[in-house]
Amino acid sequence: MTLPGPPANVRRTRVVIIGAGPAGVTAAATLARHGVTPIVIDEAAKPGGQIYRQPPDGAARPPREIYGFDAAKATRIHGLFKDLQSAAKIDYRSQTLVWNITRNEQRFRLDLLHNGVQATLDADKIILATGAVDRALPFPGWVLPGVFTLGAAQIALKSQGVAIGRRVALIGAGPLLPLLVNQYLAVGIKPVAALDVAPFIAKLRAFGGLAAQPATLLKGAYYTARAAALGCAITSNVRSIRALGDSRVTGLAYATADGKTHEIACDGIAASFGLRSESQLADLAGCRFEFDNASRQWQPLRDRVGRSSVSGVYIAGDGAAIGGADVAELAGEQAALALLDDGGTPTSVERRHTLDRALRRQSRFRRALESAYPFPAHLVANIPDGLIICRCEGITAGQLRDSIARRHPTDVNRLKAFSRLGMGRCQGRMCGHVGAELLAAHAGCGIVEAGRLRAQPPIKPIPLTSALATEVSS
Repeated sequence: MTLPGPPANVRRTRVVIIGAGPAGVTAAATLARHGVTPIVIDEAAKPGGQIYRQPPDGAARPPREIYGFDAAKATRIHGLFKDLQSAAKIDYRSQTLVWNITRNEQRFRLDLLHNGVQATLDADKIILATGAVDRALPFPGWVLPGVFTLGAAQIALKSQGVAIGRRVALIGAGPLLPLLVNQYLAVGIKPVAALDVAPFIAKLRAFGGLAAQPATLLKGAYYTARAAALGCAITSNVRSIRALGDSRVTGLAYATADGKTHEIACDGIAASFGLRSESQLADLAGCRFEFDNASRQWQPLRDRVGRSSVSGVYIAGDGAAIGGADVAELAGEQAALALLDDGGTPTSVERRHTLDRALRRQSRFRRALESAYPFPAHLVANIPDGLIICRCEGITAGQLRDSIARRHPTDVNRLKAFSRLGMGRCQGRMCGHVGAELLAAHAGCGIVEAGRLRAQPPIKPIPLTSALATEVSS
């Protein structure tokens, strides 16, 4: 069936998609099928997002070697985007950072940075498909050279085929841990330790909900069993961790639930504790947020099809709520259909219902996954005073606790003003949530009352010299 072309007003609408991962790609393809040519902006050199990150030119490897069971999905997403480009169905702008969004009358203005040159771009509608980053939690020694996040270790492996060390310890609280263990095993590196800070009993209790997606459940079970069979069994319910070394990592000490302590030699540690949505642009666009207890993080408020609280802003994928690549694909298409509907372009009611049903099933699975890997509150509760929380500004937990005791802030933004928490290069992306946890624990307020650090432009560092080389586009 040939779809009718969009109304003239929709054809004239400038739609910008920020992010070229699974959500952004499927959103772009959906708009293109309905006659709309979106502008797709992405920081990476090639599309695919973090999950389907492509190696740079000259470092190509077989997809199965890079993506494992997801090789077919990655190949399909890459191929779909390539087809859109070759048919001139999208305006693709790679290696471009959107560092600010403002509202200009009825349009949005995006501040961009590309090759050291600043530019501005106006948009009528925006789809935010900004993805997620590792949720980092501080632990003794986490600032030592040789400590990475799990996501960083995976990116190095996917992009360049590079491991973070010869004797590597992997630590996590989520499904990325068994996946990365197997990816390391696949390239001939057996991690010296694979530590899960979540209790094994939580996974057993969540089994019924996880069965809502049997293929995904079986894949996770396979990864776990294969790691054990190859001599790298994952240890659950780890109670504390500490990186050892002076000028760089030389080992790892950890304690298990039975009270025993262990120490191993290693030259690389990758540790992260679930994922956190990249939602700064949603904040700058004026979107309202709500706190999600299951994932213990703030998320942009949106309806079931991706409309945010701001007219003209749609949010899809992990940038709205952590759901994984499959959810991101469905949500990207759903958000694009909502945008088209709002602009008067007819879309398939049957397809919208199909997407809704699929996302409801995925939602049940995701909630079960969050209960299988609960937030590791015990790691936060045991943070010593001398531990650096804000790496950019060198702020310790003791300094934050002292500010709380003396100045009595009840909001993390006030704590920021008193302590400089989150005023550095990362804009609080790594430390803001930990600061809120410490505030809630020591100020007698709840985590919701502690709030979240408000986003500030630029959301990522930009060079001052770029202000001298500015281009302006309409």
